[in-house]
Amino acid sequence: MHQLLTEGDRHGAYTSPTRQRGGHNSAASDHAWALTRAVAAGAVQAGWSRAAFVQVLLDGPYPAGKPARALQHRRGYDTAVTWLHRAFDGAHHYLQNGRDPLCGRQDFHAALAAYRTRIERTPWPGTAAKTDLRNLLARLDICARSGGWDHTVSERDLAERMGCARTTTHRSNQRLQHARLLRQLDHGSPTQGARWMLLAPTGTGPLNLSHDESTPQRPQAGGAMSGPAMRHTHHPTGEHGHGDSDADLDTHTAARLMPLDAFAHRGLSSSGLAILAALAEHDGQTLAELQGSASISRATAYRQTNTLTHLGLIQREGELLHLTPDALAGTGQRGPYCEQPAADWTDVAKRLGVHGTAHRRRRHHNAERARWHNQQARFTDRARQTTPVPPRKPPGEAIQPHRQGTYKTAGSPTEQPGREGWNTAESTPGYSPASAIPVAPSWQTVPCVPVESGSPRQGPSGHSRVMDGR
Repeated sequence: MHQLLTEGDRHGAYTSPTRQRGGHNSAASDHAWALTRAVAAGAVQAGWSRAAFVQVLLDGPYPAGKPARALQHRRGYDTAVTWLHRAFDGAHHYLQNGRDPLCGRQDFHAALAAYRTRIERTPWPGTAAKTDLRNLLARLDICARSGGWDHTVSERDLAERMGCARTTTHRSNQRLQHARLLRQLDHGSPTQGARWMLLAPTGTGPLNLSHDESTPQRPQAGGAMSGPAMRHTHHPTGEHGHGDSDADLDTHTAARLMPLDAFAHRGLSSSGLAILAALAEHDGQTLAELQGSASISRATAYRQTNTLTHLGLIQREGELLHLTPDALAGTGQRGPYCEQPAADWTDVAKRLGVHGTAHRRRRHHNAERARWHNQQARFTDRARQTTPVPPRKPPGEAIQPHRQGTYKTAGSPTEQPGREGWNTAESTPGYSPASAIPVAPSWQTVPCVPVESGSPRQGPSGHSRVMDGR
């Protein structure tokens, strides 16, 4: 702890260069928290008090306290103290309960190496299982950089690391969660990926997985030559006593090669990747041994080994299969079964017709991110351009009677003639000056005027009349 406190993270052991969707990079905050948490674990083991821990990081000139001092400068002393208290209390809680995630970075890397060994010894039969293997290998690299089992990554970034589509990555995440090898801590935000945690089951043997249900088998061939005794069935042990329990891969080689175009679904795929990883771990295997170490079927082993042999990446010596000297770099070697060896992995991808797959995938993901940003910018501009609703004006003064036959409103000196027949005299019964509504019109009765006989308006009595109010 003394070196970490006085020199800081000089070698970048606590960095987490994981770029999230939308271009957001949380590496600075993740590095600050991981560094402070490691110092807190060392302080708890050394017997420091919480007040001493806060005083050393905030008041001392040590590089390890730079994130806390920067937080104090931005958000104040109380926020920085609360942040340090949370790191110290978390370290004290984990160490008291006998848990080891915060005991030291070396302990975590030892646990990570043991978990990687279990993954290498676990059989991964089928397409879906090998996709889950890619998923775990990509997450192991992220955890190794972040220094903890919890990590932050989006589906698109994970798909680019795995070398597969985003929908394939989503289904793989669901299978790993169902197998209790992965836990989702939150759903992230529009600009930051979700937080995940790898779950390492206790034990030292291979992981107990059930991928047969997630990888349905194709219909078996029928016909006269394929009776019940002729159909191929899966047994725990394969030919020559080599079964799925003999799985052994070089996961570092697999993690380095899986994002390449040559190992896309239509190229060498995950089965070709497993064969190269198995031969990188133990060179010189027979075809039957390769079925168990790579967890592939006999037909897949024949097909993929022939492809790799024609590319010059594998050479046959009797029944044994060997990698060529530069096979892991994609450079083949001329042999009896290869006239034109591959130059590199780009040449292999061009021959298999999958060149540019990773570039198109990244371009598609960048287009989706750009479209999302444009949509958010359009929504923001629309909200800014919206005309605000004008405030309601207080009601003006009531219309006051001015004189007989005319009226005027408050603030309008212009007099307007009143409606004919309105009686606006103050002596009108029921009129109140305080009322806000002018008096209703009172129509006067027009006296009857006699007209000549035979007029269409003549009544029964020989004269016309106008009825009041009509």
